Amino acid sequence: MSQRTVRRVGAVILAANVLLVVAKGGVWWATGSLAVGSEAVNSLADSAYSVVILAGLYLTTRPPDFSHPHGHERIEPFVSLFIAVGVFAAGGAVLWRATTSVLSGEFGAGGTSLAAVGVLVGTAAVKFGLYRYCLRAAEQTSSPALTATALDNRNDILTAGAALVGVLGSGLGLPVLDPLAAGVVSVGILYTGYEIVQDNVDYLVGSAPPEVLRAEIVRRALTHPDVEGAHDVIAHYVGPEIDVSLHIEVEGDRTLFEAHDIETDIVQSIRELDEVDDVFVHVDPKELGEWKDDETIDELVDEEPARK
Repeated sequence: MSQRTVRRVGAVILAANVLLVVAKGGVWWATGSLAVGSEAVNSLADSAYSVVILAGLYLTTRPPDFSHPHGHERIEPFVSLFIAVGVFAAGGAVLWRATTSVLSGEFGAGGTSLAAVGVLVGTAAVKFGLYRYCLRAAEQTSSPALTATALDNRNDILTAGAALVGVLGSGLGLPVLDPLAAGVVSVGILYTGYEIVQDNVDYLVGSAPPEVLRAEIVRRALTHPDVEGAHDVIAHYVGPEIDVSLHIEVEGDRTLFEAHDIETDIVQSIRELDEVDDVFVHVDPKELGEWKDDETIDELVDEEPARK
């Protein structure tokens, strides 16, 4: 996916959320429904962080420069955490309003508004479309910011459904369902924030990638015909991408040119993994006795010990 396409995703998200704010805000003003109002606040928060996403995607898709030789992708986890802050703020505000309404007994206007039903059903449809759109883009780009946005849009489908239950319940003579539905919406909003934080903290603290990916990295090193073993394999996130370093064992009578070719082959093989950015390979002559047993390697390859 090109840089222009990635930025277009951010623009589409922003435009859709702004339209939803206008639609929900108008219905909220006309009906006084707390459920619809909570959805309007939710979309307002979505619009605010859509601006951040758009700016973040612009920065992350800029080419490498002298100050940022690896590009700007590593800013994405910070963009995602900023999204989470906005989500938590919106969820907290909606929960406070719903709670105070239930405790005080002050509910919105009764009756079922066709406009409220229509805007909530329309919201669910739009959010489902945005969820699929963002998820597809995230899978193609390995973008944590787009993944976070996809999750938010997925949960917005559920919150719109909860708000719809509140509106319909109010029309059936149970006005307390309106603020209760708003409370359910707030829980969904807060859970979205939690998911975003959970997904992006690993990128910031340099956690190891999933075990299946680590196993594939080790296998790509060990399948080279001249590699006798591997040890000290370290793979960790640097931003949304992965840096890999490892030691390989080769016969000590290899020439410098041959050792260089082996190293280059392994680097290129591991770099073919979409998630991997940099690969650092240290070549050890087997005869030096630097080999060390590495139980992690044995577990990852799920076969005989790595050393042949």
